[in-house]
Amino acid sequence: MKPARSARRSRVSSTTSARPSARHYSVRTEKACVAWTRRYIPFHGKRHPAEMGAPEVTRILTSLAVDGNVAASTQNQTLSALLFLHREVLGQELPWLDDVVRAKRPQRLPVVLTRDEVRALLERLDGVPRLMAVLMYGAGLRLLECARLRVKDVDFATSQVVGRGGKGNKDRMTMLPAAVKPDPARHLEAVRTQHQLDLQHGAGWVELPHALARKYPNAGRELAWQGLPRDEDLRRAPHRPAAPAPPPRIGPAARGEGRRPPRRLLHRSL
Repeated sequence: MKPARSARRSRVSSTTSARPSARHYSVRTEKACVAWTRRYIPFHGKRHPAEMGAPEVTRILTSLAVDGNVAASTQNQTLSALLFLHREVLGQELPWLDDVVRAKRPQRLPVVLTRDEVRALLERLDGVPRLMAVLMYGAGLRLLECARLRVKDVDFATSQVVGRGGKGNKDRMTMLPAAVKPDPARHLEAVRTQHQLDLQHGAGWVELPHALARKYPNAGRELAWQGLPRDEDLRRAPHRPAAPAPPPRIGPAARGEGRRPPRRLLHRSL
């Protein structure tokens, strides 16, 4: 591999990673664009993407459907990533891809649990997994929306929950049913108690979105920003305190053993 070609591919990958971040796309979208770019280049003999166009995109999409037997969603994700690469990163407009063999989207019926099955499932859960399952089932939250839930996003007075950073990196408001209120309310009391202990140990700090940590340096230690579905482990502080200095070495004279002669004198005496 020539260093020049390797450097060019590295610049393409870094640029592909930077463009979604500049547009505030989600981390998963950024990773998907970079991953398909890295598969796109070796598929065509390690050619630079600027040297390729619609025929090469058509060839890899058709290979995924025919040889790879991938799902339709995977092929659509590949198409979106390669279109983003050529249009936004390389500044190339691709024509309409008519010769692509499309993967078929199967028509499947969703699997829906009955109320008794859901009740039996929830009864076998406890702790944070039960809390997340109750919120996702009762409030209709997605997995990442539930995992990113903070104390301030749950309003018990109005029975509302705000899901942040969901599909399309959009926020939405949903209801909090009265039947599932006791579980997050009890967990909130445990979070409040644990947070007080964290603060006493110099911890209790959580990561803030975007640049809020620079604008509000102490907001990460407030209860409102703490994660609601979280473990009971202590939160580490953003800056660890310096390790204590090691105790001074105690020589033989300080221990009352007398002064040890220099090594060369000891060697000559022997």
